[in-house]
Amino acid sequence: MRVIVIGAGQVGEAIASSLAADHDVVVVDTDTERVDELQYDHDVLTLAGDGTSLPVLEEAGAGSAERLIACTDDDRTNLVACGAAKTIGDPFTIARTKNVDYLRTWEESDAAFGANYVVCSTLLSAETIVRIVGLPAAVNVEPYAGGLVHMAEFEIDATSPVTDQTIAEADRFDSLTFAGLLRDGSAVLPGGETIIRSDDRIIVIGTPESVQQFAGDAAPNQTPDRADDIVIVGGSAIGYHAARLLEARGFTPRLIESDPDRARELAERLPDTLVMENDATDAEFLDRERVGDADVVVSALASDEQNLLVALLAQRLGSQQVIALVDNAEYVPLFEAIGVDATVNPRQATADEILRFSFESAAENLTVVQDNQAEVLELEIAADNNLAGQTIATLDDTVPGRFVVGAITRDRSYVVPRGETTLRDGDRVVVLADNDSVEALVDRA
Repeated sequence: MRVIVIGAGQVGEAIASSLAADHDVVVVDTDTERVDELQYDHDVLTLAGDGTSLPVLEEAGAGSAERLIACTDDDRTNLVACGAAKTIGDPFTIARTKNVDYLRTWEESDAAFGANYVVCSTLLSAETIVRIVGLPAAVNVEPYAGGLVHMAEFEIDATSPVTDQTIAEADRFDSLTFAGLLRDGSAVLPGGETIIRSDDRIIVIGTPESVQQFAGDAAPNQTPDRADDIVIVGGSAIGYHAARLLEARGFTPRLIESDPDRARELAERLPDTLVMENDATDAEFLDRERVGDADVVVSALASDEQNLLVALLAQRLGSQQVIALVDNAEYVPLFEAIGVDATVNPRQATADEILRFSFESAAENLTVVQDNQAEVLELEIAADNNLAGQTIATLDDTVPGRFVVGAITRDRSYVVPRGETTLRDGDRVVVLADNDSVEALVDRA
């Protein structure tokens, strides 16, 4: 597959290096030295030029390319590049943006900007922070269907309240599916009478809120509740969206912002967040506001150096968990070395999300579950494929192997999967399947 990558920064390099072994990759960037460096380091084709220019795109082979990924640091450049590519060919176009407004516009009309898929690094980073804050007990958490669905794995120990319960007893949530159990090295697709045992690893699929609620049942001592104190340092776009998403989960975070105008704006937009105007690197202020007593401190300032300082101060004051935003991937080992509990790198998170959509398969998003025991995949239902019009019960009878439909989204809304639910054109379906079912499902999609 021919893939054109517009932008040779950290995101573009990560994408190009991951795809180079199996695909014909061309990297386009205005920086001649940078493209030469990537050609030498990763054995990809490169082209020095403006990725929004039609002659440059034609020279790069956009007319016959299957994928075009625009991932520069400039939102408008990325969106224009996607639109320009559509005038000379029909590649599947992916645009990286930072401004959430561009994502919302695209969600209203997926024909907007000429982009087939838009990845918003700001929102993606905020969602990652919220997953870390809300689900510390989860072994693994993966988003699907644009974040409307989460898959999470939990290791159940003898002290868990759900140990020795049946699935029917543990299932108190309308928007959650108990999709699988990993037990004694094998994947088990549970029924209502299946008993949850100590040392099981349970896989649930559902809305982020329902997964959060189940985490409170499965590991109450590790899962934050609404009374927990969460402090966000920095009212950046990522900090704002992290606070907004936490509010949606029922939390009431505190947010520290030094700019008076920005602090006032955030206070108006975040009704359930206490916004404090002050320099977050002021140790006396942090001590006075008892930040050391916080259950979680999230440092989301614009500078890696400032985030490092805040992380050190929070640790010294005694905060239980410290999460830091790290823009430069090279600094991540440094943050980990000083004991920061978790780091979020927007560039790497963006590259990872884009790579989910950069392989030839009807399964747009796929996660391999422990030792290849099973796979969680996301399928998009099209009017002309063999899944449209079928009920879930019919699929159970016609698709070989074992699988569980964990969630369906339709028109950006969550649909609870039932046996009588009919799959429609445009639906996104999240499925846990054993290896025998994966190929059959993908072939039908």
